[in-house]
Formats: sequence, C-alpha cells, structure tokens
Amino acid sequence: MSKNIKIKKFTLAIIFITTAIIASCNPNKQPPPQPIPEVSTYTIQPERIELVFELPARTYPYLIAEVRPQVSGIIQKRFFNEGSDVRAGDLLYQIDPAPFQAAYENAVANLNASRKAADRARASLETTLANKIRQQATVELARSNRKRFEELAAEGAVSQSEKDQAVTEAQVAEATLKAIEAQVKSEQEAVGVAEAAIKQAEAALQTARINLGYTRITAPISGRIGKSNVTVGALVTAHQPLPLATIQRLDPIYVDATQSSTNLLRLKRNIEAGRIKGGNPSQAKVKLILEDGSQYPLEGTLKFSDVTVDPSTGSFILRMVFPNPKYLLLPGMYVRAIVQEGIADKAILIPQQAVSRDFKGNPIAFIVNDQGRVEQRILNLERAISDRWLISSGLSAGDRVIIEGLQKVRPGMPVKVVPFVGGRKEGFEAQKNLGPVGKKN
Repeated sequence: MSKNIKIKKFTLAIIFITTAIIASCNPNKQPPPQPIPEVSTYTIQPERIELVFELPARTYPYLIAEVRPQVSGIIQKRFFNEGSDVRAGDLLYQIDPAPFQAAYENAVANLNASRKAADRARASLETTLANKIRQQATVELARSNRKRFEELAAEGAVSQSEKDQAVTEAQVAEATLKAIEAQVKSEQEAVGVAEAAIKQAEAALQTARINLGYTRITAPISGRIGKSNVTVGALVTAHQPLPLATIQRLDPIYVDATQSSTNLLRLKRNIEAGRIKGGNPSQAKVKLILEDGSQYPLEGTLKFSDVTVDPSTGSFILRMVFPNPKYLLLPGMYVRAIVQEGIADKAILIPQQAVSRDFKGNPIAFIVNDQGRVEQRILNLERAISDRWLISSGLSAGDRVIIEGLQKVRPGMPVKVVPFVGGRKEGFEAQKNLGPVGKKN
C-alpha cells in the first residue's frame, strides 16, 4: 500500500515537471513589457540678458611722478610727511641756495655791466655819426672850392698855388670823411657786440634764476607721496637715477586688464550676426572683484583698448578708470574686472546638467519631440553663465531639453515626461540673475 502511494507521488512530480518544461518552451508566450522611461525636461524660453566677461587685472596710479633734483646740492630741509597727500606746487625739499644765490647776483651784475657798455658804445656811435654829418658838409664845401679855383685858374684869375691848395683841402676832407665812415662801421659793430652781450647776460641771469628756483623742490602733481629716499644733509645731484620721493594720484585709479583677441573676434561676429547688441565702449560700466572676493562698491568705466595685440600672448590691454575716494584700491593690487560686453535679446540658455558629449567629444543634448520621443541635438556652446550654458546653435525656443533621466534614454526612444523633482527647479529660476559672467535684464 505504501509502495503504491510513493509511485503515485513520483508520477505526479514527473507530470508537473514535464508540464513546466513544455510551458517554458512555448514560443507564443511574450515577456512582460518594459516600462517607458521617465524623464524631466526644461522648456527653453528666450531671455534678454546682459553679457559680460570677467578678466584678471591690475591697478595702476592715474598719475605718477618721480621727484628728482634738477640741480646739485645739499638737502637743507624736508617739508612733507611721508604717506601724506600733497598738492601740485607744495614745497617738498629745500636745497642749500647759497651758491645759486651768488651765481644769480653775479649774473645780475654782469647784465648791468653789459648794459652800461652797450650804452657807451651807442653814445660813441652817435658822436661819430654827428661828426660824419659835419664832415660830409665840409667835403661838399671843399669840392665846391676846388671846382671854383680850377675854373679861376683856367682864366688866370688865381695863381696855381691857390688852386693846388683848394685841391689839397678837398682831398683832405674826403680822406677824413672816409676815416669817419670806417669809424662808424666799427662802432656799429661794437654796438652789435654790446647788444649781443646783453642778451647773453640776460640768458645767464635767467639760467641763474631758474637754478635758484630749482633749489626749492615742489610737487609736480597732486596725490599721495611715499617715503623719502634722502634725509636732511644728503648730497643730491641733478637728474640722479634715484628719485627723492614718488607721488601717485590714486583717485581716480587705473585698472588694466588683459583680453584675448579671440574673444574680441567672437564679440564682433556676434554683433554682426545680430545675436548681441553692442553698446558704446566709452559708456561701458565695469565692476571689480577684489582679492578677498568682495565686490568693489563703485562702478568704473572703460577708457580705451590697446590698438595692437601682443604677438607673444595673443591678447591686448583694456584700461578702465575707477573712482577711489577712500583709497581702497592701491597700485599693484590684483583684481578681477567684470566688463559689459553687450545685450543678447533672445538668448538660449540651458542647465549645464542637460549637456553631455558624444563619442567624438561634441556637446549634445536630448530633447523630447512632439511625438514624445527622444531626439539628439549637437550644440554650439557659446559660454557658461552661472550654472547654465549659452547656446548659439542646436536648440530653439520651445524645445523640451531632458535634464534628468539622461542615462536611461537613447535617440528614438519614447519617454514619459514627469515633473522635475530634486529641489533644482528653483535653482534654475534663480540662476537668471547675474552670475560672474552673465546678467538678466
């Protein structure tokens, strides 16, 4: 009996296993359908943004003057406090004026002597000119007498000796006139020499006056003066290499930044294509980020850009001017300049997490089309703005870009769009404000 029960159990087990094997081999049975992948999307809406670029920069004084002596001498006194503000014309140093005062007084004496010598030469010339006039009259009279006596002698009215005497008197008068004319010429030359001596003495006096003035060393510009490189009693020489002190005007102050020529070409192409509205460069506003990461409270303006590109770096200089009333900016500080570039009226921006790369390294994004299927788009990335990409081609307004679930999709696959979760949607809305390189108007 127990043996029959065991046989029945064994038979039932064989039947169950056989049925299971046959069922598993049935070609008409389909596997359960795979669920449609769920993705979250970001719908593109064109935005009007203000484009800016951030550049490394250095600060430079608006004006700088190295104070050097223009005459040699001993420093008698210093009239400023190191690190203080001075105004143009303020007295800074006094060089011992004694030798220059003596030279000035000597020049005055030489000028007076030259003027007196010239006066004597002019008086002598006037006397000689008067003598010449009188002698000319004497010559005319002698010539008239000679002619008359020659006529009378021809008629036998006068003796030959009287005639000869008249001829001799005329010759003597003419010779005397020639001597006086030579004297006039000589004295005229003497007057010219005396007048030249006066001009030379006046120039020497002017030089002495200037050198005496140079003993008072004054500030050439207004600004903040640094430390003094000399002390009282030091011997200084004219135009020495070491400046006595340096004055820098720090309000306003220059900021020089280096810009890539490639970026300049890109900007011009975007303006020509109408993607960016370029503003007036002279009215471009500039902001500064200081070394500690804080923002400088005052705005500056773009003054000019260099006209040549450095061939070794492929860049050129942008010079900006900032007000600096509190002297917060000092020469040589490293800062970052944020410069206005232009306005993009219909900018296309997408979250950076929506961009990936294909096997060739091209930037791509996946969108959900009207049929609910995935499409791949190759993008042209213009620049990063905060945590978004500015797209110049590849996407258009209204496209639904996949931002979550990218790892589960491939082109042509149907997908199901679900609400975006994960606390990021608010972040994408907030990112429309200006980041380090972009601004929403």
